[in-house]
This record gives sequence, C-alpha cells and structure tokens, in this order.
Amino acid sequence: MKTYYKSIIRFGSTYCIAALLSLMLLEFTSCTKNFEKYNTDNTGLNSKQFQVGLIYPAIQTAIFGEEGNYQLDQNLNADCYSGYMMSANPFRGNINNLTYSLVDGWNQQIFIDAYTSSLFDINAIAKAGTKTAQPDFWGIALILKVETFDRLTDKYGPVSYTASGKSVVSTPYDSQQSVYQQFFLQLDTAVTSLNSFVAANPGKTPFQAYDLVYNGDYKEWIKFANSLRLRLAMHLVKVDAATAQAQAQKALDPANGGVLTVNTDNAGISGGGYHNPLNVITSSWTDISMGAPLESYMVGYNDPRLPKYVAPATDPRFAGQYKGIRIGSLITAKPGYSGYSILNTQTAFTSGSPMLMMTAAEVWFLKAEAALRGWTGAGDAQTDYTTGIQTSMQQWGVSGSAYIADVTSKPVAYVDPSNAVNNSPAVSTITIGWDPAAANEQKLERIITQKWLAMYPEGQEAWTEYRRTGYPKLFPVVNNNSNGTIDSQTQIRRLAYPQNEYTTNGTEVKKAVQLLGGPDNGGTRLWWDVSKPNF
Repeated sequence: MKTYYKSIIRFGSTYCIAALLSLMLLEFTSCTKNFEKYNTDNTGLNSKQFQVGLIYPAIQTAIFGEEGNYQLDQNLNADCYSGYMMSANPFRGNINNLTYSLVDGWNQQIFIDAYTSSLFDINAIAKAGTKTAQPDFWGIALILKVETFDRLTDKYGPVSYTASGKSVVSTPYDSQQSVYQQFFLQLDTAVTSLNSFVAANPGKTPFQAYDLVYNGDYKEWIKFANSLRLRLAMHLVKVDAATAQAQAQKALDPANGGVLTVNTDNAGISGGGYHNPLNVITSSWTDISMGAPLESYMVGYNDPRLPKYVAPATDPRFAGQYKGIRIGSLITAKPGYSGYSILNTQTAFTSGSPMLMMTAAEVWFLKAEAALRGWTGAGDAQTDYTTGIQTSMQQWGVSGSAYIADVTSKPVAYVDPSNAVNNSPAVSTITIGWDPAAANEQKLERIITQKWLAMYPEGQEAWTEYRRTGYPKLFPVVNNNSNGTIDSQTQIRRLAYPQNEYTTNGTEVKKAVQLLGGPDNGGTRLWWDVSKPNF
C-alpha cells in the first residue's frame, strides 16, 4: 500500500491546472486571431468550450482516482464490505477497516477527493458561465457531480452539497434526503439539456476531445443519466416508495432517451493516460484478493465468468483452485495469504481496462426488480432477469445458456486452509433458474444475487444494494474490532466522518450527526437504509 494524501490526483492535476489557467485568460482570448478559428472549426468547438473542456478529464478520473486514491476511497471499504474482495495485507496489525476498526487517516481521503479533486473543478466550470453558454457541457458536469457525490453520501449519509465552496469558515451539511432530491433535479437538467442539443445539432460531438467515457456521444450520456436515475430511485424503495416509483418510471420512459441496454452502452472510464488502479493494487502491491463470498457463489454456481474475474490460487496446498479470503480474518504477514486467488490482471484488470461505473447488465436487473414491484415501463421480471444474466455473460465473452437453466446449483461452504476459525457453511441456498411460483422475497434474492455477480467489481453499488436489501447473503466479519458499535450479523452500514471535519467544521458536522439520526459510527443506518421487510 502506498498511502498518500494530496489535493488533486496526479493525472488530473495536469488538466486541472491547464484548464484553470485557461479560464483565467478566457476573457482575453476573444480578442485574438484564434477566436474566429475556434468558432468555425469543423469539430464544433469554440474557444470557451476548449478552455472549459480541459477540466473534464480530471473530474472523470477522480470518480475512482489512481491507485493510491482508489485504495482508500473504495478498495479498503466498499469493495471488501460488498463481499467481492479482501486484502492479503495485515494492515496495522489487522486493526483496520476490514476488522471494523475504522481508520480515520484512510477514510478522510474520500472527502479530500470528492471536494478538492471533483467539486472544485465543477464549481470552476460553473463560474465560467457554462450553465448558460454551454448547457450541454454543463449537463455532463451535472451527471459527473451526481455520480461522484452519490458515492460520498452513500458512504457517510448527510454531506455538504448545496453550500460547499461558498464559505471558508463553515460549511453546512444537507440531509441525505435533500441530497437525493437535488440529484434527481440535476439529472432533469442534464437530460433536458443534452436531449435539446442532440435534437438541434444532429451528429455534433463538441465534447469528444475531453470524454473518457463515451467519446463525445451525448445519446450515450443521456442513457447513462437515465440509468443512474433508475439506480438512485431503487435505493429509496423502502424509505420513500412513491418517489422511488416516480423517478424509476421517469428513467424508464423512452421519451427521455432510454437506458443502458447493451454492452456498448456500458459506462467506463479509460484512455487519456488513465490506467485501471486495481491492476497495480493487485499485481504490484499484492494488496487485494478474492473475497470468500465470491468464491462461495461462483464456485457453487460453476459460473463461467469466474476465470475472467479472478486468477486461480498459487499456494501449493490448493493451487489451481479458486480460493477467497473471508473479511475480518486475522491475516498473517506476507506471503501468508498471497497465494490465494487474486483479481485477474490478464482479463478484467489489465492496465487499460475501463473502470466501470455502470453496465447494461445492472440496468436489466434494476428493471427486473421494478417489474417485480409492478412499475410502469419495467417489462416482465423473468425476461429482464434472464436478459441481465445473458448481457453479463456477453460482456465477459462466455456462454450463459446452461447457467440460466440451472435450477439445482447452490453456493458452497467456505473453508480456509490457513485457519479453520474462518470456515463457514454457505449462508444462502438460492439457486439460479427463475421460479415463477416463488414468493417475491425469494425472487428478489435471486435478482439481487445475480445483479451482484454481474456488477463485479463495482463494490460501492454492491455494498449499497446489500445494505438496502440484505442480498446477497454474505459471511459476517470474523473479527469485529468496533467495540460494539457495529453488529457482526447486521454488518457495517456506513463510515464515520473524518476527524478533520470535527476540527475544521465542527459545528456543522455535529448538526450532520443529528441529521443522521444516530451516533457517528459504522453501525448507524443511512436514511434509505431502513430496517424493514423488502415487501
């Protein structure tokens, strides 16, 4: 692990500094001989678009960051809490996030990256007059803002959103309910602006030079925005069913531009010098391995995606098998657990592999749940479910026909060859094949379990869905060092606010804890994380 703290990630800083210098000079460029050139260029770019556009690559890459940022922002929390991964490194003598002893120095990096590397740049774009001068560019900024801050609020709860950047003295927090309301309004603005631009400028791609996701294709950005709305709507189903349904139906209304449906629609960040951080964390740092739940489900299901996701173990005791590590295990010093299965850096996690924010497969499973709940526009639950599996199999280049028809395979027990204390029987008996006669709860477990397998490695959303639904069923933490603040069976629900917030913004963060409705620890549920049945 290469722990470091800095305000702007290395890759993003180059673009950010250049862009900000450009914005400072923007008022002068209109008097130069280049102004006419920029306004008549066949790419559709004008001078202001060029200046503002330079900021966007940094905003996109900051969603995940490079390896040091990503390790702290997501890998040593959500990726492991979701059951996807577990570290083979006994950080801090096993007194760390993975045994529920939350490390403040790790978790404050999430705030640094969201506010300094992302919101700072988005505010700069707003100050350049982009909202009115370039509503299409502003629409992209809003989608990126929602994507960035959904990750933050779903880790902590209330966060500073509307007032951030307006004061150097104190910054009020918004309730999570208010933040979500703003998300939906900002997606409204983004989709309207982009649809209007596409209608008025067919074939134009002014954002292409700055786009690390869709190569300037606004129709794809519209689909991503609608799909993001559908994901956020589903988060609210147990706390505000009416809003959840209304927002989901808006997302699914084809008049708004559609959602992700095929793998060419998948939203992933790549190019421009950015590399997949999980490649380095896995291969160079040897800090992350396969999680025990992933072994239990994928080995039990004979899942053909397994060799695409992870590499076989190299430990001579079980070489060639797929062997994960259970969260909360007392990890011995390297190379103790280094021979367990690691992420496959030859397939899913090459240096150039995109960091996926959202896939079409996930959207099909969202539609399956929406159909199960009887929402307009969702289609048929069974069709959506099987299409979700097929789409994921196609994404990874494997066949899924036998898998979809399998009605007998179940998750297997977990056995740790290094320490029997970590052993556990399987925690679920859910099968793969759709059962039309099953109760809604069993259908939901089947949907979420397959969605979890298809979303890999996007641990942030997988952890969110586990907290919302209780699925897939995961092995509880083996060693719980939370001093009773986190229940081992309920599992961790959030991260605690960084101590630096108490030092620099103390009055407001204390108000945020009141909005949270419980103590500032990992056992307190978020606003949408309601302890009640799914139906």
